[in-house]
Amino acid sequence: MDTIEKNTHHGHAIKRIRKTLDMKQDVLADLLGITQSRISVYESKKVIEDDMIGKFAKALKIDPKLIKELEEDPVTIFVENNTFENNKDSAIAAGFIAGDNVVNNNPVDKIVELCEKLLEKEQEKIALLEKLLKDKK
Repeated sequence: MDTIEKNTHHGHAIKRIRKTLDMKQDVLADLLGITQSRISVYESKKVIEDDMIGKFAKALKIDPKLIKELEEDPVTIFVENNTFENNKDSAIAAGFIAGDNVVNNNPVDKIVELCEKLLEKEQEKIALLEKLLKDKK
């Protein structure tokens, strides 16, 4: 039987939740009794041990399941990593700005492309669920 694999990343989930709560890394570090640089390391880890997820969840006042099950959304990742106001470096890395010159890459085209990919993945999930339902009957 086919299974749907979740696209999760524990570190990114922690970062998204922390940012949603408008909390800086150093504040979270103080709550956990670790350094800000350790928070940065954890936020880059795809898989974090359950006991540490529990500590993050307690500090963020959320259910640990949220960290474990929050799925990566390609469009959200693109937008979060490419804010142009105060983060020129990520815009350069994305290929939209080269020094002071604007490259001919249109960010709207990239967003549309990501949305199309996301839609395609969702359609695949729906088809799989329909097949599973049909097989159960």
